[in-house]
Amino acid sequence: MRDFGAGFGYVLKGQRWVVGHGRWFGFGLLPGLITLVLYAGALIGLFYGADDLTAWATPFADGWSSPWLGLFRGFLTALVFALGLFLAVVTFTAVTLLVGQPFYESLSEEVDRTEGGEVPESGRSFWHEMWISARDSLRILVRVSLYGILLFALGFLPVVGQTVVPVLGFCVSGFFLAEELTAVALQRRDVDLKERLTLLRGRRMLALGFGVPLTLAFLVPLVAVFLMPGAVAGATLMARELAGPPSGEDEVRGAPGAVPAAGREPGATLALGTGPGPHPVSPPAAGAGQAAHPVPPRPQAPGTKSW
Repeated sequence: MRDFGAGFGYVLKGQRWVVGHGRWFGFGLLPGLITLVLYAGALIGLFYGADDLTAWATPFADGWSSPWLGLFRGFLTALVFALGLFLAVVTFTAVTLLVGQPFYESLSEEVDRTEGGEVPESGRSFWHEMWISARDSLRILVRVSLYGILLFALGFLPVVGQTVVPVLGFCVSGFFLAEELTAVALQRRDVDLKERLTLLRGRRMLALGFGVPLTLAFLVPLVAVFLMPGAVAGATLMARELAGPPSGEDEVRGAPGAVPAAGREPGATLALGTGPGPHPVSPPAAGAGQAAHPVPPRPQAPGTKSW
């Protein structure tokens, strides 16, 4: 459970980062606001056009008597609007990330820059990045849909369908949301979708601790708009842990007083002290027939050892 807590910690760290960098918080709000306006327009259009849509789709019911015609088409209209609202909630994050690709790229780079170390760049063009993001988002959407169908079928099981299945649904959604958000930073590190999923499966509880709380919050698209900049910042911080340090920073650094590995002879062992500076090795105690005074060391040929 420690990883789960660490994942939730990245959610909080990301929100703190954008609050401390107010200009980037406002910059990161723009994609969510654009997507919210687009979805609001689509839902309003669906609300006013759902009646005509159901009437067009059910010509066989034109001759039905009242009140059955009104009840039937009213039920279908409500179902169509509910389905549209559900699709809006499910796809809002993916579409926001797609619309906000250049915004979130810049935000993620700034997080890397402020945290120190190398700022990775993919070197790909804007349109190539957009194509990769759209392709990967579609693949993730297919995976989520397949899991959704399976969980929907399991939902009809008594007891389990009303208790365990909803929890599994949030876990699945949280895992894939973590993948979508970390993709912004990992894609710049040339980590493709398959490798990203492998990384997250290796730290599954970390991904769930990050993704599940955001999934619950993102059920309200308006909340998602304000949390998205911090979510991208937190995902970048988490991606830095998942991907490891950049090349050249992962070498083992010895303790103070350690001798560089390049200066050692193969197979030689070193006796190091605990404080700074050189620590000479004391000569062995004198035995029977040996001189009690220290014997100065004799020069040795390279590669030989003294016993």
